[in-house]
Amino acid sequence: MTSSDRDGLFEDLPETSAPERPGGGQPRLRTAERRQVELRALSLDELVAPDHRVRLVWGFVEGLDLSPLYREIKAVEGRPGHPPADPRILVALWLYATVEGIGSAREVARLCYQHLAFQWLCGGVGMNHKTLSDFRVGHGALLESLLVDSFAALLKSGVASLDRVAQDGMRVRASAGAASFRRHSTLEQCHQQATQEVERLRGELEADPGAASRREAAARKRAAADRERRVREALAITEVLRAKQEAQARRRAERAAKRGAEDLEAAADKPSEPEKEPRASTTDAEARVMKMADGGFRPAYNVQFAADTKSGAVAGVALDNVGSDMGKMAPMNDALAEAYGQRPNQHLADGGFAKLDDIEALAKAGIVIFVPVPKPRDKTRDRHEPRPDDTPAVADWRQRMATEEAKAIYRQRAATAEWVNAQARNHGLTRFLVRGSKKAKAVALWHALAHNMFCSWRLATA
Repeated sequence: MTSSDRDGLFEDLPETSAPERPGGGQPRLRTAERRQVELRALSLDELVAPDHRVRLVWGFVEGLDLSPLYREIKAVEGRPGHPPADPRILVALWLYATVEGIGSAREVARLCYQHLAFQWLCGGVGMNHKTLSDFRVGHGALLESLLVDSFAALLKSGVASLDRVAQDGMRVRASAGAASFRRHSTLEQCHQQATQEVERLRGELEADPGAASRREAAARKRAAADRERRVREALAITEVLRAKQEAQARRRAERAAKRGAEDLEAAADKPSEPEKEPRASTTDAEARVMKMADGGFRPAYNVQFAADTKSGAVAGVALDNVGSDMGKMAPMNDALAEAYGQRPNQHLADGGFAKLDDIEALAKAGIVIFVPVPKPRDKTRDRHEPRPDDTPAVADWRQRMATEEAKAIYRQRAATAEWVNAQARNHGLTRFLVRGSKKAKAVALWHALAHNMFCSWRLATA
């Protein structure tokens, strides 16, 4: 090899020599060479530490009953068909992503190729964001079953109990902006325009297929059809809301008629305010504007968690688009009774849940309620003193909440329910990246299942 060949071969290498020291030669150093090709006989399993948390996640997933997912697989031995990824890998990926506070399917897909822990879970199985996204929100019923199984396992081991549960709600921002809400009349115009756009694109493609590439034409058609679908869903929501407004107006008129002709004459003299036209979002039609924890109003969903005060594990999850917690205590208690075959003996909730009908219904079922009594408008009246129109169950609740024993039991609510909410927010449940109540509830169930996984680790080492 000539000197010119050597110069051409190594001319792109970086300068690694150190500056010459005064009074002596250059120092001899071991410098970094990051482009050197090496062959390392290492497996993925050897690259992950034995005590890495990802191994605990995989161990937890191996204990779950995923037989419903395996029954859906159509690719079987002896028959054609592309084999899908092992469902355990997908469950483990989303549980670990939830633990790490990652809620984007695209981000998880990227980490499956760049992050060692996600690579270890995949074990060489390729992943894409579409598969991950569909799996995350496509198995809501199974996630509820897994949550019940995880809590039932803690019950069986004796570290959890349904004797006393604490319930609390948290409002999570929806994947919709406030500007996406439109009135019913505006939505009718938008729907007409969207339908015309879909027809125009269809006609343009049929008339001249070569006007644009097939891929571009298909993308434009899908976007227009998706826009038309979302507007149609929002329009259906506003029609339901308008029907409710009309029903409420009829009930008010009936009550006014019962009060007598004098009230009707007074109401006729007083100008009535026009009903506000119902609105819905063209991005997420099921989302509703709610008052958030910071005092602002934004589109959101109301997530309800019910947790055991003994273990802190989540026993039940509910989600709706009603901003108030009023009236959500009895449905949660009924859901727990259906899932576990027994009702909690005591139910703890904050003052926002204090609906007298719920207190009455749960008292008939033998449930002891620990909910603060709201302050009366008359500041001179004792809130814990039974009122003349109180039922025996409501009167007992008022008097019970005045005792020191009830106050001590109620203090467990914040340490349980609010702790669950805080853990969910710390792991990324601050805003839904999916649209629709079913998909949003699936995300909430992933967080509840990850929380119970944490509880199982903590209680196993206690």
